[in-house]
Amino acid sequence: MTATTAIEPQAGFQPGLESTRTLGISIVIPAKDEEESLPLIVARIMAACTSAGIRLVDIVLVDDGSSDGSWRVMTRLAAEHAMVQAIRLRCNFGKATALMVGIGACRGGIVITMDADLQDDPDEIPRFLDALDAGYDVVSGWKKERHDPLSKTLPSRFFNRVTARISGIRLHDFNCGFKAYRREIFDSVDLYGELHRYVPVLAGALGYRVGEIPVRHHARQYGKSKYGVARFLRGFLDLLTVVTITRFAYRPGHLFGGIGSLFLLGGGAALTYLTGLKLLTGASIGSRPLLLLGVLAVIIGVQLTLFGMLAELIISRTQRPVETRNLVRQHIGGERP
Repeated sequence: MTATTAIEPQAGFQPGLESTRTLGISIVIPAKDEEESLPLIVARIMAACTSAGIRLVDIVLVDDGSSDGSWRVMTRLAAEHAMVQAIRLRCNFGKATALMVGIGACRGGIVITMDADLQDDPDEIPRFLDALDAGYDVVSGWKKERHDPLSKTLPSRFFNRVTARISGIRLHDFNCGFKAYRREIFDSVDLYGELHRYVPVLAGALGYRVGEIPVRHHARQYGKSKYGVARFLRGFLDLLTVVTITRFAYRPGHLFGGIGSLFLLGGGAALTYLTGLKLLTGASIGSRPLLLLGVLAVIIGVQLTLFGMLAELIISRTQRPVETRNLVRQHIGGERP
């Protein structure tokens, strides 16, 4: 496989038994105001899959609140091609929601997500399948050579480096919408907000194998970019959400208790210092800002620690039982339900 992988398989790992060619693939394409590019992307996907001998189960087009003729084009494509599904959302809910709706409607064992703007190249689809057949569960595209302005590429590069460092998933391009997944991943991962870019992080936290391949990237031909600074601000906030739910979902006491302990240690050290100063030198400490700071730190530390304990109690009483079958990679021998 002529691909660079972000995470190497662990020693002794055996790829899945069933080939992606046997499972069949579904292509999910969220679109907003992309009426000119939709017929071209559908035609290119069909041509690429036919030439590579890939069983294409369906193409799911999701209209995420378009104000142009995108829905009219989707309706026509669905009428012309039996494998095309067209779904229209009530309004613009965002890319993550559009993807989740499309994934819920598709029928293939492999799900590939693409953007509708023709910047993703359908001829790369066989390489994604090769990577999945090599043992990965999620394969993310890496737009190594981007054809976008610096105002878009520089913030994206910074965002990707910070995300890789914080999440521990060493991908070069979290923002790339060209990704391939084994269908069962979405039995355990829900998308909302800006979490569509963090599926590799969420899947990696559940033990799924995450890889990356460089893909060709084309300049936008039609429409306009939906990029904006607010997108990255929302992305960073959702990164904090992802880190929280992947590392502390079942142990919030460690998160809040850890932060609370730092406040308690700092506040305790300040009060101990002031107490020793008063006892040994008789100096006045009542007007010192350090006294107020120390007391405040202790109070905050106690509150955070108690909050963590309360969160642990709530989780122990209300959390749903873990669907253990979603945690098992392989099961050999014995009777299975």
